[in-house]
Amino acid sequence: MLEMIRGKRILVLGLARSGRAAVRLLLKAGAQKVIANDIKDTYKLLQEIEGVLPPSVQVVGGGHPTELLENVDLIIKSPGVLPGIPLLQKAFLMGIPVYSEIELAFHFSQVPIVGITGTNGKTTTVSLTGEIFRQANSSVQVAGNIGFPLCEAVESAAPPGFIVAELSSFQLENINEFRADIGAVLNISPDHLDYHQTENKYLMAKRNILKNQSEKNWAVLNFDDPETRKFSAYVKGGLLYFSLREELESGVCLRNGDIVIVTAKKPLKVCSAAEVRIPGKHNLENALAATAICWIAGLGVDKIAQGLKSFPGVPHRLEQVGRVNGVTFYNDSKGTNPNATINALSALKGSKILVAGGLNKGGDFSILADSLKEEEVKKMVLMGETALIIKKAAEARGFLNVAIVADMKEAVAEAFTAAEPGDIVLLSPACASWDMYKDYEERGNIFKSAVFALQGG
Repeated sequence: MLEMIRGKRILVLGLARSGRAAVRLLLKAGAQKVIANDIKDTYKLLQEIEGVLPPSVQVVGGGHPTELLENVDLIIKSPGVLPGIPLLQKAFLMGIPVYSEIELAFHFSQVPIVGITGTNGKTTTVSLTGEIFRQANSSVQVAGNIGFPLCEAVESAAPPGFIVAELSSFQLENINEFRADIGAVLNISPDHLDYHQTENKYLMAKRNILKNQSEKNWAVLNFDDPETRKFSAYVKGGLLYFSLREELESGVCLRNGDIVIVTAKKPLKVCSAAEVRIPGKHNLENALAATAICWIAGLGVDKIAQGLKSFPGVPHRLEQVGRVNGVTFYNDSKGTNPNATINALSALKGSKILVAGGLNKGGDFSILADSLKEEEVKKMVLMGETALIIKKAAEARGFLNVAIVADMKEAVAEAFTAAEPGDIVLLSPACASWDMYKDYEERGNIFKSAVFALQGG
């Protein structure tokens, strides 16, 4: 790919963190000209990047004009840029290659890349895997869709270290030679259909994590998930399954309440499942995946166990915020699809008030509505673009205790009023945040601020 960069004119679409990191790496690699384009207003963009990007970068804001394609040799697309915009359609017709930031970063990496994808559990599994590496005194960079761009990680990661990367379907869709030395797929359920348009395109993007692997590489797959298990047909190297439900003949699973690694020699006990610190069955599944990854990477059982027992979880993922008058508040703002919200509800036992709603990604809210009574939800407080859609799905299944509010402050107040001592108020939106907030982190932080206000600051 380096020959596609040196002396060439390159267009970077999207100027959030990954786009900025890509610009810097392209300049370092000898690009003749880098044009940075974003939908934000040009003046605002120039203020944001002052001192961050050199003056030689041409900055164009206010949309994605097709005129930018004149004399462009390559496009690096940030994950948030929709694939159907006219500029990208025209680029396809002109034969201009379009790659994601992770494709660019891959060609500069000096260390093995552990890539983790799936619909749910990516951030937790990536963070847990990184923590196990750290506790084993292994040099590791945790990067990708988790907030630290791969283009930044490859600049500082050096042998004998690793990069553990969270990879979204957006990033994986536009790869050419990108390869994960260990590629893990946690689960697959319909998501981001607003972006990919069809379930099959979403599936194909996820499957790209295995696309360029060789017989020297490894795949880690969820045996319990039917769609994920089908990916085994595309595995070219080693394959290690993990399973929460089945006692595997080979892989990582549960036996008599213990996490075990089943090898050709004998089962190796890692630790008791009850010792895994992060709560919920879905997090136990994440722990099994992290165990499989770390075992392949050569870490010892004792080090893996140490990480599983001590890892507290990540912010905005079943994060306990506080307790007010006997009511416990949990922030699961990272729960951006219905299955993630169902997992969060299942992990917390007892009577719950659910705060949900946001940007519609094409999710099926009927499956969330079906779970409400089973998961002991006594009221839903909804906001955002999907509020009415979720309300109708719930009412169609006989769940009528639903309130629609204007914003997060009002949602927390409504939920607290409905709660009794011993109840749980859970923010788990089942939707993206972009209709009301910059990202899920801002949404979660506003929720936490509203809870802290209830506590008196």
